[in-house]
Amino acid sequence: MSSETNLVSAKQQHGGDKPVVRVKELSERDRRRMLMHFLALDENDRLLRFGSVLPDELITRYVQRLDFTRDAVFGVYDNNLALLGVGHLAFAPREAFPVMSSATLKERVAEFGVSVSASARGLGVGSKLFERAAIHCRNEDVDTLYMHCLSSNQTMMHIARKAGMKIHREHGEADAYLKLEPADPLSVLREAMDEQVATFDYSLKANTKAAFKWWNRLPRFKTK
Repeated sequence: MSSETNLVSAKQQHGGDKPVVRVKELSERDRRRMLMHFLALDENDRLLRFGSVLPDELITRYVQRLDFTRDAVFGVYDNNLALLGVGHLAFAPREAFPVMSSATLKERVAEFGVSVSASARGLGVGSKLFERAAIHCRNEDVDTLYMHCLSSNQTMMHIARKAGMKIHREHGEADAYLKLEPADPLSVLREAMDEQVATFDYSLKANTKAAFKWWNRLPRFKTK
């Protein structure tokens, strides 16, 4: 079953124009599946995600060094528990981003990077990951969300324009940042509810997969 088919089933259940995309916050237990997702990216996708065509060794090192206690990482799973998309929200002091020095008075800014599997393009996975990252920033008292990418990265440029981000291009690269509203009770409730629904969806997929695996192990009895 393809990734698109996995998501389309959810679309049909809800009668919408697009598949239902659930974004779940990832943790240490998801590191292996993240690595599998990144290693499956072709050279062009690696270039767009990392700014260069990273070999498998450097991608492995990148995943191994992810600090889930400092940063926030979000993912979208298909029915087989393979990651269709990963969004990495890296927090850093505002001094680490000179271009942001006059854009915020907060202590930290956040940089967002996203990758989507080829089989899941056009399903809104990247946009949903960005939306989740933005609301997480608000609730973490960060008012500036920053993205750096190649100007040729049309997916990121689309996400940036759709979000109303200010984009600055130079030497084939683009810097974009979005000013975020302060957190409020609604933003906190929305993130908590989104995470709860995504966790339930993940558990349902995991249980269904385990049930099928158990069923396939049962001995088959031939009837006359």
